[in-house]
Amino acid sequence: MKRLPPLSALEAFVHAARTGSVKAAAEALALSSPALTRRIQALERHVGHPLFERRHQSIHLNEAGERLLGDVGPALDAIGVAIERASGKGELMRLKLAVLPLFASYQLMPRLSKLREIEPDLHIDIDTRPHALARLDEGLDVAITLTREVEPPLYARRLGANRVVAIGARHLAEGPRALTAPAQLREATVLLHRDLPDAFDAWREAVGLPGLEPAAIDMFDSGQLILNAAAEGLGVAFMFEMHLEGAQDPRLARLFDVAVESPYCYWFACRRSALNRRPVRLFHDWLISELG
Repeated sequence: MKRLPPLSALEAFVHAARTGSVKAAAEALALSSPALTRRIQALERHVGHPLFERRHQSIHLNEAGERLLGDVGPALDAIGVAIERASGKGELMRLKLAVLPLFASYQLMPRLSKLREIEPDLHIDIDTRPHALARLDEGLDVAITLTREVEPPLYARRLGANRVVAIGARHLAEGPRALTAPAQLREATVLLHRDLPDAFDAWREAVGLPGLEPAAIDMFDSGQLILNAAAEGLGVAFMFEMHLEGAQDPRLARLFDVAVESPYCYWFACRRSALNRRPVRLFHDWLISELG
């Protein structure tokens, strides 16, 4: 049997692979960047070939590195759990999560019982205040945010299919007052969320009516309120398909057969070094498997 490489070299490799950054991995392990690089190089000499593609400001696993991470990552996690239990620190894990209220209500809460079954020791503090990305250095571990893109220094993964649809009261989808053609929106009020200011623009471009002007545009800063307004017949809301599905409100219906990719998306985001903390990694892996 071939001698195993040092555990410290495997630990350096896994941290660097998960964060995509030598600097972030080094900070998580309280090492200098050169020291962490030397440990990875020692592992590469041990296996006999490179494990990463080196780029200007980041590193990326090659095919051999992907295979090795898949094999040794879970094993190293299991060792960490065993040590936590042996030291009496494995009873409770806590994650501080910032998330938008509508996403929390319709996408997260209905699924959290599954996570609790898988990871009963993981507990989540939920924060629904705005400006989540700016507060990642203020005690938050993770943010689920709605934006065009997440700046590269942060780790980010897109969540779900962020497609804009027209949502209205059911009587606007069927019956004598139904809206059957997008041009009829000239006589209607459009309801927009301030976090999705371009939703209607993207939709009318997709239907070939970039100059379409509704009778009025009303703005909201609450997703739940905008859906309630649409259900009460106050206008046509332009929001994500997932918002309509999550609401499960029989008063609401999708209007027209058009779904348009939005320039705005829901994202999971955190500091790259945070991925090395077990509560963050467990929540990340579960959430991506559910919505990624």
